[in-house]
Amino acid sequence: MAMTPEKKVKQRVVNLLKELDDVYYFFPATGGYGRSGVPDIVVCYKGMFYGIECKAGSNKATALQTRELENINAAEGVAWVVNEDNVDSVLGVLKTREHDGPRRKSWQQLVLDLED
Repeated sequence: MAMTPEKKVKQRVVNLLKELDDVYYFFPATGGYGRSGVPDIVVCYKGMFYGIECKAGSNKATALQTRELENINAAEGVAWVVNEDNVDSVLGVLKTREHDGPRRKSWQQLVLDLED
């Protein structure tokens, strides 16, 4: 059976994630029992939560998916839509951690202070 275009994007994301050490990821099952609109791939890397919604071509996230991505970002996680054109953004976002703001840095310092 041939891979769908979206499945190819998901496979590319997984291949990129496998290049990283100590990354945790999974594909949440939402059929009937799960929460609708949850991103295709949920990732934890270096203490940060990521949600990656995979799309093919010009397909857009549904209203439910958009709401969930916005909720993750509002909770100071990082969530975005990935397609063939920006799939390489996955490693860029995870490695550069440009989204890592002052709140996170102060939290990290608090943890270090508690360890002393």
